[in-house]
Amino acid sequence: MEIDKKQYDAYVQQITPKHSLAQNMWRAFVTGGGICLLGQLLNRGFLWLGADEKSASAGVLLSLIALSVLLTGFGIFHKIVEFGGAGALVPITGFANAVAAPAIEYKKEGQVFGIGCKIFTIAGPVILYGIVASWILGMIFFVGQLVGIW
Repeated sequence: MEIDKKQYDAYVQQITPKHSLAQNMWRAFVTGGGICLLGQLLNRGFLWLGADEKSASAGVLLSLIALSVLLTGFGIFHKIVEFGGAGALVPITGFANAVAAPAIEYKKEGQVFGIGCKIFTIAGPVILYGIVASWILGMIFFVGQLVGIW
């Protein structure tokens, strides 16, 4: 049974989801901007409560991570990602979601072989490559300082 190329192309066009680049960009902008606005409001709140700038920044990071993990646990973060795409995944909230989601998914396999082994399934390579890249760039900077470039 052979399918005509034109029929196949028509079938592919029919089942391929249609995406609007402008709509996706707008949604990512609104979602990411909303997360940043929340972070700024938290920062101002911590400063208003008497924290110094460094402590307020740490409080914002911890609050956004905790909120992201809670929303992941309740299945709400996934809906935010479906709407906002990269706008929700790029900030630190996306990284917290990447760590929490596998832990929640594999908890039925136990503490060690489930959560312990799978928690860094997605985030592990990011951490590894981040550490390796920072080490390499640090060594380049160190050598550059030794030879007088920087």
